[in-house]
Amino acid sequence: MFDKQVYILRRSVLKSKLGSGILLFLGNEESPMNYKDNTYHFRQDSTFLYYFGVNEPSLAAIIDLDEGKEIIFGNEMSIDDIVWMGRQKTLKEKSEDAGLTDLLPSAQLEVYLKKYQQQNRNVQFLPPYRAENQIKLSTWFNLSVAQIKSSASVPFIKAVVAQRSVKSSEEIAELDKAASVSADIHLMVMQYAKPGMYEREIAAKIQEAALASGGNLAYPAILTVRGEILHNHYHGNQLQEGQMVLNDSGVETAMGYAGDLTRTFPVSKKFTAEQKDVYDVVLEAYTNAKNLLAPGVRYFDVHLTSCKTLTQGLKDMGLMKGNIDDAVEAGAHAMFFQCGTGHMMGLDVHDMEDLGEQYVGYTGELLKNTSQFGLKSLRLGKALKTGYVLTVEPGIYIIPELIDRWEAEGQFTEFINYDKLAQFRNFTGIRVEDDFLITENSHRMLGKHLALTTTEIEAIRNEAF
Repeated sequence: MFDKQVYILRRSVLKSKLGSGILLFLGNEESPMNYKDNTYHFRQDSTFLYYFGVNEPSLAAIIDLDEGKEIIFGNEMSIDDIVWMGRQKTLKEKSEDAGLTDLLPSAQLEVYLKKYQQQNRNVQFLPPYRAENQIKLSTWFNLSVAQIKSSASVPFIKAVVAQRSVKSSEEIAELDKAASVSADIHLMVMQYAKPGMYEREIAAKIQEAALASGGNLAYPAILTVRGEILHNHYHGNQLQEGQMVLNDSGVETAMGYAGDLTRTFPVSKKFTAEQKDVYDVVLEAYTNAKNLLAPGVRYFDVHLTSCKTLTQGLKDMGLMKGNIDDAVEAGAHAMFFQCGTGHMMGLDVHDMEDLGEQYVGYTGELLKNTSQFGLKSLRLGKALKTGYVLTVEPGIYIIPELIDRWEAEGQFTEFINYDKLAQFRNFTGIRVEDDFLITENSHRMLGKHLALTTTEIEAIRNEAF
């Protein structure tokens, strides 16, 4: 945990942004794999972690904006808990570490909520993403599960998003650490991978290194020779000469802050000529996009710059044609780039995504109202502010099924050279990604430098054999 004053200040800022009523925070429960006592790795709800810091299951809290009360609800360890888990700090001690003095048993939460309802007081909650919390809210407030999301408090959501979006110095230190450890792991992977290995062998090394760092993976590692599959968690392929490995993986620190890096490297010592050409197009898009990062710049425009750079590079290779501005406006570039250039990052690798992309990545001035393929997957469009942390991750992905569908439908024939594209049908994909902090006047990359150019990567691969 951070110093208790950090959590006291966070709650104070939140209270100053909201008028009256009760703010309800639900922590996460343990999630069984196949029976009650065999659970998945516990991960606390990030908003609960942000304001209360206690990384334990089965907790809840309220902030009474009218009476100035802050209460955490949870149960102390029973003798059975102590026998099986060992003596730890008491819940009271952990609460005091977050600057909280009022601790009540879990059962008292429902008593308090009933009292508030009888008094017609406004109890505000955030949209839950766990089924158990949906059920709790449904029971407590006599709502159907289908009504829960629309009943969440929009002012509460917006206040949390505004506060959590701007990272403090303590958070930036954690994010720097996460990015640096992630870079070390990526370098290890480049040095370790060899033809004949299975993806699972390398994915296991990533998991091992993440645990050894004192944290864990921030998300399931994407380690694949099928880089055209954007979120590919299958690890059963064998590495073959001439293929590329796409490694999208990042560490979460013990405090819960995420790193999110991607590098693509050859299974062989060198990229093929075609692989190098495509890689350099992606790297130029990355460079042009990250060079734009600064306060006041809309990330929507960063994304469009990335798309236009990719389109120009693909046109130079003969894979696209026509006017690049028209091609991007029409969405023809999404044959090769089906997703967004980046997203907010912090305690979650996709920061605060549970609170709603329309609040986290967009504003009233820039609403996300498109259904256009590719653009609809842009998670971040709003103007950047000092203290934001985000990713830049352009890529080129050749998806045979998408080629077949669009060509059969005659889509974008004025922009896509399908005859040339047929030669790249089995190319797979390339992505490059780093994490950035928006500074007072510009930006800086988080963590340490990780081999980025084909020359740097090939030097590492040469030494690996």
